[in-house]
Amino acid sequence: MENWGRRNIYSAHEERNNQTYVTEFNLLGFGNLSELQILLFLLFLVIYIVTVGGNILIMVLVVVDQNLHTPMYFFLGNLSCLETCYSSTILPRMLASLLTEDRTISVSGCITQFYFFGVLAASECYLLSMMSYDQYLAICKPLHYTVLMRGRICLQLAAVSWMGGFMAMTIVTCLMSQLHFCGPNEIDHFLCDFTPVIKLSCSDTSLITLVTFILSSIDTLPPFLLTVTSYAFIISTILRIPSTTQRRKAFSTCSSHLIVVTIFYGTLMIVYMLPDTETLRELNKVFSLFYTVLTPMVNPLIYSLRNKEVQCALRKLIAHRN
Repeated sequence: MENWGRRNIYSAHEERNNQTYVTEFNLLGFGNLSELQILLFLLFLVIYIVTVGGNILIMVLVVVDQNLHTPMYFFLGNLSCLETCYSSTILPRMLASLLTEDRTISVSGCITQFYFFGVLAASECYLLSMMSYDQYLAICKPLHYTVLMRGRICLQLAAVSWMGGFMAMTIVTCLMSQLHFCGPNEIDHFLCDFTPVIKLSCSDTSLITLVTFILSSIDTLPPFLLTVTSYAFIISTILRIPSTTQRRKAFSTCSSHLIVVTIFYGTLMIVYMLPDTETLRELNKVFSLFYTVLTPMVNPLIYSLRNKEVQCALRKLIAHRN
């Protein structure tokens, strides 16, 4: 009887070990749209080329043109670097799966993608709030701007933006790496995002869910509130400009910035902070496209390429090469 009990305990332990032996996931992506795979591949390829090309161009201009060596363009250069890395974390893998129909990814590869994607998304939240604060000081506190936005302070603010993302995601990823995955192994998403991954875990996910909710709240709500508050003061100052033409031009630029920021923060908060319901689950893939694919492409167009100083720097670069 004692030997039989030991065999049962050993069998149960062996069964638990076998249950955790899931080595890869299947990222379903847009597999349900099989007739549109080539069209989607071409669409996302164009988006990726435009995103990377536009952001690298801005980084080059900020580095080589002395007129762009200001706090505003320093932050824009950081944003462009971030957006390039951000898109390259997600889109190449998506493009490969659309072209080859191979949707498998290892568990370690999935967690790695989630880590870098999360680091860059959280860092962008902080960086966008820093940029809005920079614009607030430039427009609303011009006499104090040069004192408050010295080079050393800009470096510190940029470092805080990047480190905030790294610290939060290191904690979450360490917890995620301890989870066991027993199957099924299909992720109904185009990237290894938090909710669809932990749904496949057979471990207790209450701790990581709580920690992720707290950290995502810290990474999104305060930066979002700072951004909205900064733009509220900016718009209030713009409305007091006597010249109608200047007022309209400044308001057009700020409203464009605010729309992009609102879309980015809004969709990010919907995906990560609202309860996981059946209705939202179906929409999360669509919402994720906004902050993973569209905003990295639109940001350089909105923030930089419409700017006369950037256009002038681009003309000088083209003339120099000719």
